Amino acid sequence: MDSINLGIFRLRGDKVIWIIVFLLCLISIAAVYSSSSSLAFSEKKSTMDYLLRQLKFVVFSLTTLFVFYNIPLGIYRMFSYLVMPLSILLLVVTLTSGASYNSADRWIKVFGFTIHTGEIAKIATIMYLSRVMEARKFETFKEFAIWIIAPTGIVILLILYGSISTGLLVTAVTFVMLVVAGIKWMHLLKASLIAISAGALVLLLNLSFGIFPRVETAVNRIKNFATEDTLTSELTPMQRQQILDKTYQANMARIAVASVGVLGKGPGNSTQRNFLPHPYSDFIYAIIIEEWGLLIGGIGVLMLYLWFLARAIIITKKCTTIFSSMLVMGLAILITTQALLHICVNVGLLPVTGHTLPLISLGGTSLMIMGGAFGMILSVSRTVEKGNDVEVVDQTETANVSETENRAKEV
Repeated sequence: MDSINLGIFRLRGDKVIWIIVFLLCLISIAAVYSSSSSLAFSEKKSTMDYLLRQLKFVVFSLTTLFVFYNIPLGIYRMFSYLVMPLSILLLVVTLTSGASYNSADRWIKVFGFTIHTGEIAKIATIMYLSRVMEARKFETFKEFAIWIIAPTGIVILLILYGSISTGLLVTAVTFVMLVVAGIKWMHLLKASLIAISAGALVLLLNLSFGIFPRVETAVNRIKNFATEDTLTSELTPMQRQQILDKTYQANMARIAVASVGVLGKGPGNSTQRNFLPHPYSDFIYAIIIEEWGLLIGGIGVLMLYLWFLARAIIITKKCTTIFSSMLVMGLAILITTQALLHICVNVGLLPVTGHTLPLISLGGTSLMIMGGAFGMILSVSRTVEKGNDVEVVDQTETANVSETENRAKEV
C-alpha cells in the first residue's frame, strides 16, 4: 500500500527543473524576509508578516505548478486558441477599469484578488503561438498576418498602455519563437516593418494625445540612464542633484552590488534595503548580492536560470510535436529573458524596467502565474518521459503538423 502511495506522489518530469524551482522558492523566502523591513516600517507591520505572506504566495505558486503539471498536454492544446481572446478581454477590462499602482494601470480585482493581466497575457500569447504554428503552414503573408500579427499585435498594444517594457518583452519572445519555428524570413521582415511602424505610431499618439502614458516614463528612464555618467565638476550643485535624483534607484542598486566582495555581508545584514525603492521586488537581486556576495548570490542565482534554460532546450529536443516543443521553448525564453533583464537592471547595465525576478520577487498572482509556467514545462517533460508526446492532434491538421515539423528541422 505504501509503495502505491509513493508511486502516486512521485514527481515525474525533468528532475533538475524540479530542484531549480525549489531552490528559487527557498531563495525567495529568505530574500523577501530580509528586504521587506522598509516596507514593514512604512506600513507599521512586522517583517514576520511579510515572511508569512511570502510563504503563502510560495505555497500557492507551488500548488499552481503542481496543478498545471498534472494537466494532460492535450488539454493545453485544446484550450490554446481560447486563452488569446480571454487575455485580450482581461487587458481591455484593465484598460477601462484597472487598479492603478505606480501610475500604471496593470491590475484588476476579482473577488477580492488582485490580478496582473499582463502576466496572464504573456503565457496566453505563448500558448496561442505554439498551437497556431503547429496547425498552419503560413504559405502566404495574408495568412500569417491574420493568425499571427493581428492577435499578437492587439495584445502587445494593450500591454504597452500599462507597461512598455512588458510589451517589448512579449514582442521579443514572439519574434524568437517565430524564428525558431522556421517561419519564412520574408514574413518576419514584413512583420518587423509593421512592428516598427506601430511603435512610431504609439510615440506619435502619445505626443499628440497622451494615449500611451507609459511611453513618457520609458523615455525618461532611458534618458536618465544615459545621463548617469554626465556628473562633472562643470555642473552646478543643483544640476548635479537633479541628475542624482533621477538616477536614485540605479545608484542605490549599484552601491548594494559594489559594497561587497565575493562573500557579502551575510543574510539579513543588507544596508541598502533601507534606501532602495522596492528592494523586495524590482531590486531584490541587488539585495541578494549584497547579503550573499557575488559568488553565491550573484553568479549562483544567475546560473540557476541559465541551467533551467539549458534543461528546457533538452526537453524541446525530445519533443515530437511543434506545439509541445514551442510551448517549452517559448516559456523558457520568457522566464530566462525576464530574469536577465532584472539582473542587468540591478547591476547597472540597463535602465530601470520594473521586471521582477521570476519565482523570487515578492508577489501574489505573478508568483502563481510563473508557477503555472513552470508547471506547463514540467507537464511536457512528464509527457515526453512517458513516451506519449503526440496527444490529441486533429486528423484534419496532420498534414499541416508534418510539414511544419519538416520546416523547423530544415531551419
